Amino acid sequence: MLPGFASRRRFSDLSEAEVLALAISSEEDDSRIYASYAERLRADYPAMAEMFDAMAAEENAHRRRLIDAYETRFGKVIPLIRREHVAGFYSRRPVWLVENLSLDRIRQEAERMEYESAAFYTRAAQASTDPSTRKLLGDLAAAEQKHEKKAEALVAGFETSDAGKEEGERAHRQFILTWVQPGLAGLMDGSVSTLAPIFATAFATQDTWTTFLVALAASVGAGISMGFTEAAHDDGVISGRGSPIKRGFASGIMTAAGGLGHALPYLIPHFWTATAIAGAVVFVELWAIAWIQNRYMETPFWRAAFQVVLGGSLVLAAGILIGGS
Repeated sequence: MLPGFASRRRFSDLSEAEVLALAISSEEDDSRIYASYAERLRADYPAMAEMFDAMAAEENAHRRRLIDAYETRFGKVIPLIRREHVAGFYSRRPVWLVENLSLDRIRQEAERMEYESAAFYTRAAQASTDPSTRKLLGDLAAAEQKHEKKAEALVAGFETSDAGKEEGERAHRQFILTWVQPGLAGLMDGSVSTLAPIFATAFATQDTWTTFLVALAASVGAGISMGFTEAAHDDGVISGRGSPIKRGFASGIMTAAGGLGHALPYLIPHFWTATAIAGAVVFVELWAIAWIQNRYMETPFWRAAFQVVLGGSLVLAAGILIGGS
């Protein structure tokens, strides 16, 4: 028998007093989780922190009502029974321990918490054969459903408020600075800078496997170089661009992806077929970069298209001319 599992009780074996004690400890845990979220958000998102403070207060008020109900029916000594003591009971993932937890992730976890609580008590009430236990579980399910709706209402109300819009815009700007901007720079570098060596090798050798190996080396090498450069040149503290590790991964991965896009067709053994597909991939890559610039960096589409497509076409032509000469 594995340690930790032998001592777990089935929910169906719990008495009404133990179910109520479990509800009390669960509400206390959820209140502390919401308070942790509030503390984490307070510096950058004060309005959202106030929302989680309110949700923590609601859980505390619910816990106090449960304690009053327990003392009325069973006395003042409440047994210690927690989620991990009950087999099949929902668990809380310790996401509040994760560094740099995003605002959207915290919102999603809060909604999941309330949904799981309501769903569990609903299923438990339906499975219960004891009338009094069924009523108790049904009351708990109804209470959790109210909490779930309130959580959704709080989030919806916050998002439509001026503070919510301001903080949402701040989160969006941070997403742009941390992920989109370095990723876009990497994609542009990987897509454009590798064109000349890849197509020069292709037309010089007309050997698809050799071309693929050169393209693979150029793409991976460029990705490693761009990733380390992005991570090393700015720690994000003064610029506010976020974690250098995240920016390094975004830049490095997108650089490699940009080069591999027109490298993979050269796994096809027929040279002209592979080259035609690679050329089509380059066309799609360049227009995709122009779209991303327009969508996230607010660059006018045709100006972005002119810069990227013209620049990429010149690099491509240079590679073909050098390789075919």
